[in-house]
Amino acid sequence: MNYAMVGYSGKMGKEITETFSEAGHRLVVKADENGIEEFGTPEVVIDFSRPEALKTTIELCKKYSAGLVIGTTALKEEDFEALRELSKTVPVVQSFNFSIGINVMLKILPELSNLLKDWDAEIIETHHRFKKDAPSGTAILLKNSLNKDVPTHSVRIGGIPGDHVVIFGNLGETIEIKHHAISRKVFAIGALRAAEFILKNKKPGFYTFSQILEGGI
Repeated sequence: MNYAMVGYSGKMGKEITETFSEAGHRLVVKADENGIEEFGTPEVVIDFSRPEALKTTIELCKKYSAGLVIGTTALKEEDFEALRELSKTVPVVQSFNFSIGINVMLKILPELSNLLKDWDAEIIETHHRFKKDAPSGTAILLKNSLNKDVPTHSVRIGGIPGDHVVIFGNLGETIEIKHHAISRKVFAIGALRAAEFILKNKKPGFYTFSQILEGGI
């Protein structure tokens, strides 16, 4: 596929570009805070940058009638409104986490939370020192999957790509469900899977990554 990368000079942008190139796809539009370089027509736009770039991202999607894979965190309700409006004309895949493991956790936790509804529960999320938003978008997803309000603790230290732990406990025992991201590569692989879904599907709509893992249902 031909694709556009918003935030291509950032760490995630570089990781995604490398992963897509390994799969034989072509970067034809580069966008970051320094401007936009266009030398082809993208079929999919990828954005894992910052909320401030969303306007540019949506403009690129409209200009080229391209689908969108967006993993930007700290989005506000007005941002989601803009994405839902865009999804009326092109496919949009949005998630705060494109890890397959995290999305499996999201499937497991509602049932576990129901079985342990009388237990205490807390979430601890750890990311690199440069991550600005806290709690992370992934921690919010995990919290929502528990269907109850639980304390969330955020740690910002070193170069950790992302660790998330959900702890259940009573007076006699604890259960921990943990996901450890070894590198940013895991998110790039997920973005690739979402982009390839868009390329095959091409049907307008607003999709989560969990839906993509289930075939777009």
